[in-house]
Amino acid sequence: MASVSLTRAEVDALQDQALVLPPPRHVAIIMDGNGRWASARHLPRALGHRMGVEAVRRTIKAAMELGIRYLTLYSFSAENWSRPLQEVNDLMRLMKRFITRDAAELHASGVRLRVIGERGTVDTDLRRLIEDAEELTHENTEFDLVLAFNYGARQELTAVARDLAAAVQVGPIGIDDLTPERFAACLMTADLPEPELLIRTSGEQRLSNFMLWQLAYAEFVFLDVKWPDFGKTHLAEAIVRYHGRERRFGGLAATSSP
Repeated sequence: MASVSLTRAEVDALQDQALVLPPPRHVAIIMDGNGRWASARHLPRALGHRMGVEAVRRTIKAAMELGIRYLTLYSFSAENWSRPLQEVNDLMRLMKRFITRDAAELHASGVRLRVIGERGTVDTDLRRLIEDAEELTHENTEFDLVLAFNYGARQELTAVARDLAAAVQVGPIGIDDLTPERFAACLMTADLPEPELLIRTSGEQRLSNFMLWQLAYAEFVFLDVKWPDFGKTHLAEAIVRYHGRERRFGGLAATSSP
């Protein structure tokens, strides 16, 4: 498959196959391997992250071409603050640069940009850029790009549990009203469909505190390619693999509902 070397004809055939298959509506990606990509080339980690942003741009374009409607990218986790200060600062600058450079182009392409995650610890300038980009693109309906930035699933679930507990205590809802549907309606992704496909690059096979609730019924595809090398062919490969799975949702038939 695409995680190994393919001929041009094989690449074209793989992409053509993905194009004729109904795409998963919502794809989530854990973008992993920027640092290892740079280290393997004896380059600074910061350069790996910059090349990772180029992969983001390629992937947005590829997702739209392949018919995906929602794309969620895990760009900065709540645990990433523990990295060296210089690296954290580089990642913050890259986020600012991406929004500043790309918001207008995304808007022109009909992309709605959303950012999920805790904003209280993000600096004021970046927070304002995020809010302005979300406002600019709010009415767009062609494609939704969701950036999970300063995001952690345990933190999200804890906040929802805390809010619902407070609501029960005050009285607007009762304990019997705490259903999975009500819980899901309080998530940062409440108005988005759950991802059907999760991709993680760089060969790692774990969720790393990413969308633990939302990925309950997603298909997982792990690719050996490091994120800066990721492109349309790898996305097509993941879609082809996705269609090779029988999705049962706990039932016996692939068409069952969760």
